[in-house]
Amino acid sequence: MLSLDPLSPEWDCPLGSKDLEEEEGPRGGGSGLPPTGCFPGSWHQDVGLDCKGSPEGAEARAWTVYYYSLLQSCLQQAGLPETQDRSQVPRTGNMLLCLSPAWLMKVPAPGQPGEAALLVSKAVSFHPGGLTFLDDFVPPRRATYFLAGVGQGPGRGREAAELARDLTCPTGASAELARLLEDRLLTRQLLAQQGNVAVPATLAFTYKPPGLLRGGDASPGLRLVELSGKEGQETLVKEEVGAFLHSEALGDVLQVAVKLSGWRWRGQQALRLHQRAELGPVVDTVLALLEKLEEEESVLVEAVCPPARLPFPGNPSPGPELAVRICAVVCRTQGDRPLLSKVVCGVGRGDRPLRHQNSLPWTLEVALAQCGLGEAAQVAVVRQRVKAAAEAALAAVLALEAGLSAEQRGGRWARTDFLGVDFALTVAGRALTPVALELNGGLCLEACSALEGLWAAPRPGPAADDAAAAPLVETMLRRSARCLMEGKQLLVVGAGGVSKKFVWEAARDYGLKLHLVESDPNHFASQLVQTFIHFDLTEHQRDEENARLLAALVRARGLQLDGCFSYWDDCLVLTALLCQELGLPCNPPAAMRLAKQKSCTQLHLLHCRGPPWPAPSLHAVPCCPLGSEADVERAAHQVPLPGVMKLEFGAGAVGVRLVEDAPQCHEHFSRIARDLQGEADHPGIGLGWGNAMLLMEFVEGTEHDVDLVLFGGRLLAAFVSDNGPTRLPGFTETAACMPTGLAPEQEAQMVQAAFRCCLGCGLLDGVFNVELKLTGAGPRLIEINPRMGGFYLRDWILELYGVDLLLAAAMVACGLRPALPTHPHARGHLVGVMCLVSQHLQALSSTASRETLQALHDRGLLRLNLLEEALVPGEYEEPYCSVACAGPSPAEARLRLLGLCQGLGIDGPDYPVAHFLSHFK
Repeated sequence: MLSLDPLSPEWDCPLGSKDLEEEEGPRGGGSGLPPTGCFPGSWHQDVGLDCKGSPEGAEARAWTVYYYSLLQSCLQQAGLPETQDRSQVPRTGNMLLCLSPAWLMKVPAPGQPGEAALLVSKAVSFHPGGLTFLDDFVPPRRATYFLAGVGQGPGRGREAAELARDLTCPTGASAELARLLEDRLLTRQLLAQQGNVAVPATLAFTYKPPGLLRGGDASPGLRLVELSGKEGQETLVKEEVGAFLHSEALGDVLQVAVKLSGWRWRGQQALRLHQRAELGPVVDTVLALLEKLEEEESVLVEAVCPPARLPFPGNPSPGPELAVRICAVVCRTQGDRPLLSKVVCGVGRGDRPLRHQNSLPWTLEVALAQCGLGEAAQVAVVRQRVKAAAEAALAAVLALEAGLSAEQRGGRWARTDFLGVDFALTVAGRALTPVALELNGGLCLEACSALEGLWAAPRPGPAADDAAAAPLVETMLRRSARCLMEGKQLLVVGAGGVSKKFVWEAARDYGLKLHLVESDPNHFASQLVQTFIHFDLTEHQRDEENARLLAALVRARGLQLDGCFSYWDDCLVLTALLCQELGLPCNPPAAMRLAKQKSCTQLHLLHCRGPPWPAPSLHAVPCCPLGSEADVERAAHQVPLPGVMKLEFGAGAVGVRLVEDAPQCHEHFSRIARDLQGEADHPGIGLGWGNAMLLMEFVEGTEHDVDLVLFGGRLLAAFVSDNGPTRLPGFTETAACMPTGLAPEQEAQMVQAAFRCCLGCGLLDGVFNVELKLTGAGPRLIEINPRMGGFYLRDWILELYGVDLLLAAAMVACGLRPALPTHPHARGHLVGVMCLVSQHLQALSSTASRETLQALHDRGLLRLNLLEEALVPGEYEEPYCSVACAGPSPAEARLRLLGLCQGLGIDGPDYPVAHFLSHFK
């Protein structure tokens, strides 16, 4: 085992690759030992680098290790897998496919009577780059999410159903839930009543209907006739069928279908088609099928939706009229919200039923064009109606499931995570309307996969960009993370203020067991945790001693911790020291100190010139630390002016100011030295670390936040947001937009710059917020916040991407790698503006009061993030709150927000919201 300490005091990277062209290797490379500690990152060191038959001496081997580490660092930063020594490193994956129930087994879960853990003994594992391996697991691996093709009949569907029942891990389907979805009568009533989704006009004869059908309100076009028996019903059936065939609910329908409904009949029988005028044959078919009924089953007489007659340009299409069947896959996402994932269509003759697997898969645009509808605006309208109906269908199913007991769902963790909805496209009220025919589990997803397969290598295409299963996989990962984290014991250092209230709500939701260390004995969070430890955290000069004292307190209380973390700036170094004392996963304290002190961050990164290239030094900004008036004079001559003067350990942009000449530098330094001397002068902005300052060069450009999730030095996820122009000479944030409006290449440059700067400081594990400016020459670092982004960022990222940075931070603190989507897609846009007490006191006390803003938030008209508790104006202020509006595009979100701010009195001559939003056009 070779140690490569990335934070060695002598850490000084070799010259960049351009300088190596005329040399034999780094630092000349021809003699001596290579430098150590150049490559921040995490990879296996116990690899077989010796070549059999050609032993290396110590010096040669050291260089071999050096170049192997350089390779791993390059691979890591490129997001590629580590080089694997297959003789020693087992091949394991996180997404496993079990081809036989025999590869799985259930074992009783201790402490959870009636529930079982699911263990995997054999599986096909999947790896980046399309690699798969057939793996055996000894000992078996515990499943943290299970999705199976369940069924009630004989064979593997029944075995899968038994495996899925009453598990301790989340399951995305169960036999009990599948049974409900396979009852067409139940689902049609559900869609019509709760989802307001169009369904075919239906007459149902049911014998002892299920309890979920009893007592429901009648739906237009849906007639339920409850039979007392299966025999002697001829008169009733004839009357009801006759009335139905002559009812207005059928509209222009020419045919009706008669079929059995219930889980036993799914895919087991063909429907009978009859002309609407054929009363006798329809009645005879119904009576014949009644004999086959069992309890909770029904016979349906339903309208066969006539295919929409679409206008062909020029001459009408020769041959039979074509019909379109639309399959929509909709997934349950963060907050139990439905999201349409993909739409695929089948096209066939209009006089024959269209079924799965008897037609080719087409995109909606191509399918409608086949039938004569090629106008983009009309196709967009159809797509929007399909989206609304499919998402309403899943919302109705989720609402039904929410009212079921664990037994009715098939287990405490059983949920429907995705749904296939089949639509016929017909005309209703002179409008093209998707009519929901049925709900299914995997058939629509299979159809989407077939469509995506058209663009398989070597011919990638646009339809392959977004897989239909992508939102489902995100949900699987999210629920798996919840399973892993439920019951985990975490120590939180520093409770924070009102802006961090979400932490305690989220912890309860995730089942985390939190133990809190906090200076304020009366903090509201003291009543919301498992253990409260009152401890003075403000004396940061004593952090090392305090870490030892706190470790002793933790041990004395017998706390068995899985992790320890902080999201509060002042406590980050102490937290790293405490983790070190307790042997818990953490970043090295030296890395946290480096990131905590802003001038040290910049000066350190300026010396990180690579390899690998591009080096972090390309993003650092010249600066000088200021400890005295003499330092100010020297810095004013060393740092190009105008410059930015700020507190070394500050937060919230308090005390940050643009200075244009030496007198302004002296004036601002004196003002801060007088006004902000200690924690009592402005709590929560880092004055417990002192009021030292720095002067850094002012760089022109747009300001952006990059929120990163790192694990073992690997970049797992990154989210970029844009900030509006600040009100110079101050730098308090005014406005923000997410996702970024930057071009993809610029966005990638920002992400890589943030990533390289974190690695350069030795930050390898955690959730980090990096503030950058995009200049004409590329990204430049403002500062690194070695913790989860503040203000609204966690809330916005959760809303738009379904990724919870708090959960990710907690997982990393426990040594668990969060499984996050590599390239998450935002589900809309958010544009927000900050409210300041100094500018908005009158509005915040009247038209935009806290109660008014909260009411608008509850109605979904804006997003409110409260950042301060009291309306207290002051010279050195932080934002009171953030208000934001959502929209399908940045322009629409921006216009909504501007109108809202004008109506609430937030916009004004001294606070021109339109100007602050101008960067987002």
